[in-house]
Amino acid sequence: MILLPPAEHYKSSSGVDIYRISMMLFPNGFVGHAYVLDGAGVLTLVDTGSGMGSSNDDLLDGFQQLRDRFGVSFSLRDIRRVIITHGHLDHFGGLAFVKQHADAEVGIHELDRRVLTDYEERVIVATKALGIYFDRAGIQPELRETLFEMYGFAKKHLTSIDVDLNIADEQVIDGMEFIHTPGHCPGQVCIRLGNVLLSADHVLSRATPHQSPESITHYMGLDHYADSLRKLLRYEGIELALGGHEDPIHDLYGRVHAIRASHNRKLDRIRKIMRDNGAPMTISQISAAMYPDVKDYHILLALEEAGAHIEYLYQHGHLSIANLEEYERDANPAILYALHE
Repeated sequence: MILLPPAEHYKSSSGVDIYRISMMLFPNGFVGHAYVLDGAGVLTLVDTGSGMGSSNDDLLDGFQQLRDRFGVSFSLRDIRRVIITHGHLDHFGGLAFVKQHADAEVGIHELDRRVLTDYEERVIVATKALGIYFDRAGIQPELRETLFEMYGFAKKHLTSIDVDLNIADEQVIDGMEFIHTPGHCPGQVCIRLGNVLLSADHVLSRATPHQSPESITHYMGLDHYADSLRKLLRYEGIELALGGHEDPIHDLYGRVHAIRASHNRKLDRIRKIMRDNGAPMTISQISAAMYPDVKDYHILLALEEAGAHIEYLYQHGHLSIANLEEYERDANPAILYALHE
């Protein structure tokens, strides 16, 4: 049994009390955090958990921990604003539950707004784009259907929900400075509160946040993510970063450089895999060579991660399409990539 981290309290140099609540987002042991901000205008909750498994109960228990550990008097019903850092269900799936308990306005970056307001449409559009990607990646039909089932399973319990506040890059609301950092998700934002940054899933303490090709969803992809990492380096004076998962980060700038180096190693690994193979390869083949031991949903994550890096190499002139005549002739064939060195 995985024990959740206890609730924690941080204080920003701008005078905001930041309370971290941890939740079990999925039954597989995936843990994430929501943050309560006291002193940034109305009482604000940043992210809501997944709404699945024990996530909602963990959120309620977190508020009880705040009262027990830190003596605060508020509860979930006192929340008056919810900020969703990005449109991934482990961060907004609990929003409907929160709205049942709290009369709160909802804010999200404009590029992820439709994920909330037109959820059913967004699932259909994303599924269609994913199917095209599977074809171009060279996924076998039997695996294709399995991946679709896994992709859609967790999304069935969600419905559309209204958004009250469109968030834009460099917008400041009640001392919260929003920094648009697309890549991991189109509308991903970090929130600066004085010397503290809520880094959501843009920068995590241990993992390199998952990447997916822009060919599936605009404003994702490794190019956007790399630009967003460089963007953060221009914000001086951040002494603590608090992510949507994992541990606090006490050296944000060093962690950014480490993540950039990790992606460069993946790019080098793809080139080596293709060089050693000696023949053009599909995304599916490269992914299988990069991540030979992954199973279940992680197969999909591996295909997206490999595909994001292959897309980057192609965009930057390191790869070419080896079966160009077939690509021109057929509707949506598997693409064979060759090294262009």
